[in-house]
Amino acid sequence: RRCVQETAYREGIHFKIPYFDCPHIFDIRTKPKEIATQTANRDLQTVSISLRVLYRPNTTKLQELFRLLGTNYDERVLPSIINETLKSIVAQYSAVQLLSQRDQVSLKIRKALEERAKSFYIILDDVSITHLSYGKDFAAAVERKQVAQQIAERAKFIVEKAAEDKKSIIIKAQAQAVSTELIGRAIRDNPAYIDLKRIETARDVANIISESKNNIYLNSDTLLMNLNTLVTSTNIGQKAPGQK
Repeated sequence: RRCVQETAYREGIHFKIPYFDCPHIFDIRTKPKEIATQTANRDLQTVSISLRVLYRPNTTKLQELFRLLGTNYDERVLPSIINETLKSIVAQYSAVQLLSQRDQVSLKIRKALEERAKSFYIILDDVSITHLSYGKDFAAAVERKQVAQQIAERAKFIVEKAAEDKKSIIIKAQAQAVSTELIGRAIRDNPAYIDLKRIETARDVANIISESKNNIYLNSDTLLMNLNTLVTSTNIGQKAPGQK
């Protein structure tokens, strides 16, 4: 490697001196590589994350790349710097932030990896998170949280319903009080109001008995239908025509 030429040859036909020149071929096309690892976030929860990178060697620094790492530079560098970068950045975010700010986390990982890979003469064309998940403990915690939220919402609904029922009872009581007051005024101002209510009640009782299939025999007093008494009581306070 100490005798590496300072000139890198592109693809094509080239001459070499037998026993003195030995070509080392680099694939300069963009290639994908996916690294999966487990790390801890800010809440010390285990995170399983997979990162996919598209990389290629810096064609202007192939001599330095060969002297430093050889042709298998990707196997020697990418796994270590990707794992180190993922662990350092994921540890800065909580579980909720990793899920809700995935694009921001991916962008931060890409910038950090580009800076690290640049020192090894590697160019990264794209960096993306392909998989992000948590363990069973996190899933169970999320489920417990959802159940607790549902219970809290149900308790809130019950409290609100009880308050509305209380308001309804108060309104009904107030309406009943007003109705009672109006009936009292009607009885005081017009005594015949009671007789009118007795006639309406007798009519309702008669309708119910008429629709029954059983034969029922009741006197007029029981049915509240003794209209002669009503007429007599009504005419007691009335004077005959011509009387003074």
